[in-house]
Amino acid sequence: MDFVLSVWREACRHIELEDSIDRIARLLPAHLPADAMMVRGLNYTQGRLETAAVGLCRSGETIGRSVSACTPDQVNGILDWCRRSTILHGRRNDGEPLLDVLTPDVDGDWLAGPLIMDDHPMGVLLLLARAPRMFEAHHRPVAQSLLEPMAVAFANDFHFHEVARLREAVEAENRALLSRLDRDAVADTIVGGDSGLRHVMERINQVAPTDAPVLILGETGSGKEVLARAIHSKSRRASGPVVRVNCGAIPPGLIDSELFGHERGSFTGAVNVRRGWFERADGGTLFLDEIGELPLDAQVRLLRILQDGTFERVGGPKPLKVDVRIVAATHRDLQAMVAEGNFREDLWYRISVFPIDLPPLRDRVEDIAPLAAHFASRAGRRLGGTPLTLTMEDIELLASYPWPGNVRELAAVIERAAILGNGRGLRVRAALGPVTIKTGRMAPKDWAKRSAAAASVAESITLDAAIKMHIIQALQATQGRIEGRFGAAARLGINAHTLRARMRKLGIDWGRYRKP
Repeated sequence: MDFVLSVWREACRHIELEDSIDRIARLLPAHLPADAMMVRGLNYTQGRLETAAVGLCRSGETIGRSVSACTPDQVNGILDWCRRSTILHGRRNDGEPLLDVLTPDVDGDWLAGPLIMDDHPMGVLLLLARAPRMFEAHHRPVAQSLLEPMAVAFANDFHFHEVARLREAVEAENRALLSRLDRDAVADTIVGGDSGLRHVMERINQVAPTDAPVLILGETGSGKEVLARAIHSKSRRASGPVVRVNCGAIPPGLIDSELFGHERGSFTGAVNVRRGWFERADGGTLFLDEIGELPLDAQVRLLRILQDGTFERVGGPKPLKVDVRIVAATHRDLQAMVAEGNFREDLWYRISVFPIDLPPLRDRVEDIAPLAAHFASRAGRRLGGTPLTLTMEDIELLASYPWPGNVRELAAVIERAAILGNGRGLRVRAALGPVTIKTGRMAPKDWAKRSAAAASVAESITLDAAIKMHIIQALQATQGRIEGRFGAAARLGINAHTLRARMRKLGIDWGRYRKP
């Protein structure tokens, strides 16, 4: 009895089968004349037996891992034997065909027993006794007592490696997705967080640790979703989901189904139960983009879930409860819509607990250069394999443009400039030409004023912003590495201590450019 308990203890103590079988094999010499212990897994789909682990009971010659091909008839014979759950005893080529299939080509006396978990045959346990040792009839019950704990150990090992394989597959898929999106991490980099958006980031840092609803106000293309994800990543819900819903893209007749879900058969076409966006964001953050586009009847139902966290699926018999943090965004003037009766006043007070105004790009000209450098680096790597850099003429041209489309338009212009340059350079003037005429919407007098302002901005860029831009480009190219032969300091031709001092002065966080 003590022997069986010890076997169970070792089988359940270790996650990997190699560790379990090594410890259990050392317990066998006091009870069996065994020299080695082996577990072989049965692969149904490929029709073969594969050695999973080997443990030596005594010092001696090791047994290598092997794979034995099985015919369909042999696989069926193994399954029939597993259902009988009997112990086989004998030597290879000694009159027992099944034993010849189960064992590797090693001379000796064998005991074989099936490993079954939840009525599912998984493989076989093999015990080997080399001459002059051999097994007797009274050794069979001992071998039988090993089958159940070894099946548990084998199942634990299988599940452990399956989880590891799935985790590696998910990580590989994430890396591939980030590569397609041209990102280094799931969270977006907030360029300008220490310059033109400094006051915005201060407000984000204030509200992120709380669960208060946040309303982000800003023009189209100014980066409201990036701020919403920054709030989520800095909150206690960072490990939970962040779900974005474009309220303006949902057809009016499907708003309830999209937000709250529906039960099977609740309407024509509802063939399955569907979880709505609130359920999918449970424990995380729900980003309601363009909330001003919601019709009034949907605003009423949204108000209820914001008040007590409960809702009902379409056709659902009972209320459900979720724990969701709301971050809303709009480019509309919601207060004017409230005055006109197009947006509910009680919903306005509910979502605007902590409003954040996101300034347009034309009001933070100091961010144009680092943003353009960021987009140029991405476009260069995507099109030509190496980051692209801006000239001072490029910066002056970009700074003199009003950017009605904000950051989104800037990204499009840089992408177009990289394409026009065949991925080897940036043709910013050509990329800006038709856009300036069609969408600039500025009178010649205003354009002259803007150009004069851009010239003064370019002067400041040549002093601090240009240095900062070049340092950031070097950090991006070296993946945040500062020292060493391939570090940013060597790339810029300065001492590493000098570079660190300049980075502190310019407020550059090198850690954001390091890859994990």
